[in-house]
This record gives sequence, structure tokens and C-alpha cells, in this order.
Amino acid sequence: MSNQKPVRFNLKQKLRNRERVFGTWASLFHPSIAEIFGEMGADFLGLDLEHGTMSHGDAQTMILASQSKNVPCLPRIASHNIEMGRRLLDSGADGLIIPMVNTAKQASDLVTAYKYPPLGHRGYGVARAQGYGFSFSEYAKTWNDSSTFIVQIESIKAMEHIDEILKLDLIDGVMVGPYDISGSLGIPGELEHPRVQETVNQIIQACQTHGKSCGTQLVDPDTEQLDQAFKAGFTFVILSSDVFLLWKWSERMKGLLHPSVPQRV
Repeated sequence: MSNQKPVRFNLKQKLRNRERVFGTWASLFHPSIAEIFGEMGADFLGLDLEHGTMSHGDAQTMILASQSKNVPCLPRIASHNIEMGRRLLDSGADGLIIPMVNTAKQASDLVTAYKYPPLGHRGYGVARAQGYGFSFSEYAKTWNDSSTFIVQIESIKAMEHIDEILKLDLIDGVMVGPYDISGSLGIPGELEHPRVQETVNQIIQACQTHGKSCGTQLVDPDTEQLDQAFKAGFTFVILSSDVFLLWKWSERMKGLLHPSVPQRV
């Protein structure tokens, strides 16, 4: 873990400065996935524990594999269960992505649970994150200033409290959840609907106003899509995912095998 501190600091600093940040995303468990993504040179790897099937033990293995390539790892927790988040941090995660954050109090309560006193009330322990004791002092002293916490804004309720949420210094960035936003608006899956687009733009503008990094995920990214995302005001982009890559590849292969069958978009 000794070589991870500067990498974790660098990620946090880039987010805080609203620099361009690139992430990768894993929903499937195998350390080779994390290692392959690690060779890309992305800024972080996200692990999907909300919609994926990874166990806690799986997640620790993925964290280790990602960090072996000097790539920080940010699991997305499945719920607001504080115990789950703390265990992931003790397993070595460099921070967390927190879904469905709707109020400033909710955001503050969650993030302070993952920071050490006096800033928060995370309990001190000895596990992989602390080098099993060998790097306990260094980790404890630097954690609050080096850890990254990204909250997901993905509901109308969150939009009602967006300014209060973004005023929190504890938050390093925001990730937009367009699918859940569309569901919250009563038009699930209609990502191009004007109401969804308007809501996403409002989040982007609010992040600009409050100086917060703002991110999105692209299913099948290319240069044009990246340019569009950054021109829209996003500052960080998650480049597809293992599931999306397999899905899009399979669609193309299906087209080769069955050229007369219409392909889904």
C-alpha cells in the first residue's frame, strides 16, 4: 500500500480542480478485468456492488488487482449501509461512489461515517488498508485528505436539494444517474427526453456554480461522444464497462452470424 498514497492524492486533486478524469467500470468479478483496465492508464476503477454480483471478498480482490496497476479503486456501494462501506474501505478502497443521495444531511451523514475523527467518526482498525498494521500511522494521518467520495444525483428529490448538497466540502464530485432520473420523472429509459436532458443540464450547471467535478458514463464511447460530454460540461467520464463492452461486442458478432436480424441499439 505504500505506493498508493500519491495515486489516491492525485485522483482527489484532479477532481477538486475539475480537471478531466477518466474512469473504468467493472460489474463482473475477475481480477484480470481490473488488471486489463489498469493497463489503460485511467484515473480510477469503479466497482459496481449496487447492480453487480460481487461479494465483499470479490471486491477486495478487485481492489488489490486495480491498485497493483497504480489505479485507485472506488466501489459503488449497494445501499447506504455504513458497515458495508467501512468494510470496503478497510479492504483498501480509495473512496466510495454513493448512489441515490437526495439531501445534504444524507450526504453529510454518510461521508462523515467514512472519515476519521475529528472530521468524521470512522472506527480505527487494522486490515489491508492499513497494511495489516505496518502502515497504520501513515494511513490514519492521510486518509481524510486523500480519500475520494462521489455522490450520485439521480432523482427529482435530489434536484430539490442540489445546492445544499453541492455546498458540502466533504464531497469530491457528483455522478449523474440519467436512468434513475428518467424513472423519477415517470419516463423510465427515455434518456433523450427533453425533461431528462433539462434535468441533467441543471445538475451540470449546479456543479459548475459550486466548483464540483461532474461525471457521466458512456456505454460505447468514441472521440465524438467524449467531445460532446466535455462540451456539455461534464468533467469526468467513465469509459463504458465490462458488461457494456461484452454487450456491444456480442451485438456486433450477432450481426455477423445473423446479418438479416435487425440489431438493437
